[in-house]
Amino acid sequence: MNRQARMTWLVARRELRQRAKTRAFAISTVVLVLAVALGVALPAILSRNAKPERIGYVGGNAATTTGIIAEAGRLAGVKTVAVPQPSVAAAEAALRSGDLSAVLVGDTEVLVKQVPLGGVSGGLATLAQVAGLSKLVETVPGAAAAVAHGIALPVRGLEPPSKPLSSRLTGLFTVILVWIMISVYGSQIALGIGEEKGSRIAEVLLSSLRPIQLLVGKVTGIGLLALAQAAAMVIAFVVAGFASGSDLVHGAAIGIVLTGGVFVVLGYAFYCTAFAAAGSLVSRQSDVNSTILPVQLPLIIAYILSYTVIYANSASVFYHVLGFFPPTAPIAMPVLYASGDVPLWQVVVAAALLAVSTVWMARVAAGIYSRSVLRTGARVKLREVLSR
Repeated sequence: MNRQARMTWLVARRELRQRAKTRAFAISTVVLVLAVALGVALPAILSRNAKPERIGYVGGNAATTTGIIAEAGRLAGVKTVAVPQPSVAAAEAALRSGDLSAVLVGDTEVLVKQVPLGGVSGGLATLAQVAGLSKLVETVPGAAAAVAHGIALPVRGLEPPSKPLSSRLTGLFTVILVWIMISVYGSQIALGIGEEKGSRIAEVLLSSLRPIQLLVGKVTGIGLLALAQAAAMVIAFVVAGFASGSDLVHGAAIGIVLTGGVFVVLGYAFYCTAFAAAGSLVSRQSDVNSTILPVQLPLIIAYILSYTVIYANSASVFYHVLGFFPPTAPIAMPVLYASGDVPLWQVVVAAALLAVSTVWMARVAAGIYSRSVLRTGARVKLREVLSR
């Protein structure tokens, strides 16, 4: 390791040791981990006491059909209620309105509002299999001996398939993680630099360090601390999810998790260098929040709009543009991918654009930081620094 890298690492290690020992870091870590664990586990626990699923049926013997629906619910571990329907048209209307979860049409098929992209599973798959076995036993002589091989009725959706809600919510969890890391730790970087500048500590440090070494060291040290906290939150998410049987974990595709991880790292690198540059413009900590607000604004817009995309059938063109725009991509692109609105190659393109922009932002931030960190007194104007 050469001298420049060693000096940069010394700054990073100083930030790690100094901030990891604070009570605020310990308390915030415990609170975030508990919040994630409860947020994942509580819905799954409460759903066990939720209202029974309403399963409609059309035609067939009422007693036999009711027994099939009850047995499918028992095998799947969910409560079910059989609801007779006068016709297929009435059953389809009830499906579209959300009054019914599924409809068993005689011994021919199972109707649902939407078939998930990954195919049917859980109680719906069990219903189709139990109904199919009942049909086989009743119509084919000697079929009872072959029941072990299994047969299921076809499942038809009334609308085109979409990404399961569990995958969308996994994307939302990723977005919340990105937001917490960038907003909390970016603010800490800006406040720390403003404090060092106001107390003249920066002058002492820069007597033996280059500005770029001090900047990269601070961002790296606090970033490692942020990643450790994020890792604790992810572990809590996975452990609590599997322990409670939450769909948020079982429905999470590995691609969504990896995409979120890439944009967490790139988003932090992009924004935290910008936060550091903004913090170097002020000499009083009270001015930091007003200085970093314009930096946060694109991220705030993308974060607010992400909730509308999670629960919508498709994202707007405007949100697709935000997915490729580097300041909003760390929030927008994981949501778009989790919702099934973009293919993988577009995710790669957005990540590449964000990576290039991060290198550019680091160079610009280093220039702003080196020209303004030693200037005390009144707040330094950005236009003045850039013109130099």
